[in-house]
Amino acid sequence: MGALTIAFLGDIFAAPGRRVVAQQLPNLRADHQPDIVIANAENAARGLGCSPSLYTKFRAMGIDAITLGDHVYRDASIAEILQRPDEPIARPANLPDAAVGRAYTRIPPGEGHTKSVFVITVLGRVFLNLPADSPFQAVDRVLTGLPEIDPIVIVEAHMEATSEKAALAHYLDGRVAAVIGTHTHVPTADARILSGGTAFITDVGMCGPYDSVIGRDKTAVVHHMSTGMYAPFGIGRGAEAMCGVLVEVEEHTGRARRVQRLEYAADPDQPPFA
Repeated sequence: MGALTIAFLGDIFAAPGRRVVAQQLPNLRADHQPDIVIANAENAARGLGCSPSLYTKFRAMGIDAITLGDHVYRDASIAEILQRPDEPIARPANLPDAAVGRAYTRIPPGEGHTKSVFVITVLGRVFLNLPADSPFQAVDRVLTGLPEIDPIVIVEAHMEATSEKAALAHYLDGRVAAVIGTHTHVPTADARILSGGTAFITDVGMCGPYDSVIGRDKTAVVHHMSTGMYAPFGIGRGAEAMCGVLVEVEEHTGRARRVQRLEYAADPDQPPFA
């Protein structure tokens, strides 16, 4: 039994993020031949939420599973997709039981592989406004209830605080293949494999415009923060890049044996930017 290569793309931010993924995902595939591609799409619709039509477009691009975060219900129409049992999309696992959607999603084994991949997302409780239960206990509950023995598990830590992400990664070290940080839209340089075999990175960054303030128009954000005056935060533009992480998982152990950051800059002279 060999290895499974999984690419995880950071928060796809609005139209610039959608365009850079459409342009650069084929290059990622050509370079690394990932078996599975997962992406966070909670910022896909104007920076807040994901719509059914955008979900369908991401699936058509060949993205195998979609995760959401604290903006999960900003576009209320996504609830219909979340309730379909056959769609590979999951809400955060530590929301109340009454929340629409499933606490994890399963990607069945592809050709030449024998293990499913389960994807779990949890929200942080430090500096986030959406009320959520303990991410530690939520992952424990999901792991206990998975319908397969010794599957490959990817946990997304959709959190604001670096410390909370690191604590969750060490808590799960040796029990899951990877703990992948998202939400802050800024890629970190700490991709590594922990002592128990779990890959970890504090944040993979976003797929979106980096000539911005975490995706928003820099002029508006600077004006608001420097004066205290209200300014609508539009979508930023420029220096678009697709950022993520590549994790190679040993299939028989379900633990990581390699992890590396991914960053693909957009070509502004080629479609869909040109």
